[in-house]
Amino acid sequence: MSPVTDSSPLVAAEGKARVRGLGARAAVALVFGSSAAVLVVEIVALRLLAPYLGLTLETSTMVIGIALTAIAVGSWLGGKIADQVDPRRLLGPSLGVSGAVVGLTPAVLRTTAEWAPTALLFIASLTILVPGALLSAVTPMVTKLRLTSLAETGTVVGRLSGVGTVGAIFGTVLTGFVLVSRLPVSGILIGLGTLLVAGSAVVEWRTRGWSGAPALALVVVAGGLATAVAPGGCDAETRYHCARVVADPERDGGRTLVLDGVRHSYVDVGDPTFLEFAYVRAIASVVDSAFPEGEPLAAHHLGGGGLTLPRYLAATRPGTRSLVSEIDSGVVRIDRERLGLGSAAGVDVRVEDGRLGLRRLDAGSRDLVVGDAFGGVSVPWHLTTVEAMTDVRRALREGGLYVANLIDHGGLDFARAEVATLGEVFEHVALVGEPVDIGLDPGTGPDGGNLVVLASDRPVDLPAAQRALDARRTGWKIAGGDRVTSWTGDARPLTDDYAPVDQLLQPAATRRGP
Repeated sequence: MSPVTDSSPLVAAEGKARVRGLGARAAVALVFGSSAAVLVVEIVALRLLAPYLGLTLETSTMVIGIALTAIAVGSWLGGKIADQVDPRRLLGPSLGVSGAVVGLTPAVLRTTAEWAPTALLFIASLTILVPGALLSAVTPMVTKLRLTSLAETGTVVGRLSGVGTVGAIFGTVLTGFVLVSRLPVSGILIGLGTLLVAGSAVVEWRTRGWSGAPALALVVVAGGLATAVAPGGCDAETRYHCARVVADPERDGGRTLVLDGVRHSYVDVGDPTFLEFAYVRAIASVVDSAFPEGEPLAAHHLGGGGLTLPRYLAATRPGTRSLVSEIDSGVVRIDRERLGLGSAAGVDVRVEDGRLGLRRLDAGSRDLVVGDAFGGVSVPWHLTTVEAMTDVRRALREGGLYVANLIDHGGLDFARAEVATLGEVFEHVALVGEPVDIGLDPGTGPDGGNLVVLASDRPVDLPAAQRALDARRTGWKIAGGDRVTSWTGDARPLTDDYAPVDQLLQPAATRRGP
């Protein structure tokens, strides 16, 4: 077989490819930027959906699955179409249309969530799938333009694949560590949409002089304006939540902290002894019954929210020192600026993960540990395990008390598992809640909602706790001993190796409070 000469059809085809090829820097910029944009959309979509679907494992799995589907579909179709149509005709529209969709996403999702919630999953899927697929199609298109020599196929494909991966990493890190902490979610998406439309305009100007970019720019502007009036806005978008503070029209100092659409805390800025939510009154009741009246305590709180209980302890037990682990610096800022944290003596808030905060505590340094950490409708699983409770027990003094707020519905599978977990670590466990929920009203099934669990190495004074609950008119009962063992049944304790908390939690657990 004779060697290929300069006049062969293969060389002629390669020469034609060089004429219509794409510069190396432009190729790198397009692949890097489009790959980064896909990950920005994915991460921000999680935060945008959290107020309506909850920041649960299921929500995260859904968003990741849709994003991966978009990448797969876009890569496949992009490569297939690039073999049939000049890729230069496709790059600009892919960037521009994806930018328009991204820019409209905040207004569209929030409006859908408020006015047509049954369509939210479908619309959310489209707002991730469409731009994700269009942006993922950029890499095979650019690869097609850069394949100017068959001898360099592996080099070109490998290089651009690597650039795309680096771009995805950059988009992930930039969003998680920089953008979300400094910009509102809507601002991130509108800004990204603007950049994509601008990139579309540059690509079209360099290749075909296409005039469609101005129209798409108007779409992004319209999306920004619509976001300003779309329902479901936040007073503040923190690193973890869409946060609002709602004034109580019936109580001058009353404020409700709403995180991701869920009522997390009620605070009376003028009267810290006023406790609105039933579960908070229950916690206060059992704490007051467990320790002598007015005695100052050394307390640690897993989760801060509106800091209702630390303020209550400071007011009713002068000299109490409460250390709070609150992971969301935005919530702490709201506490200071709008909920009167500055006037709360003896309350020290650390912006940190609760599990890490537990490890920082000295052994035997706390009389009381309170667990009340939630993210929307989900529970931080790593604060529910045997290992986490072992850290709690280590931090407690002899005779100290752990008290936690639990939320569950349906069969109360999560609550039962958590009580079983505490039984693995503490000698004495008691359960407080509505009689129907804790097995004291066998005629009906559980309704679910809030329950409070107590754990200690000393016996819990059940009659004293019940008197305190009755005095606050909670309507709740307390159970201990064999009743708790029977109620827990064969629930499996949670460990760092096995903690399917999101699966155990029932989806009806969508609100806190009374």
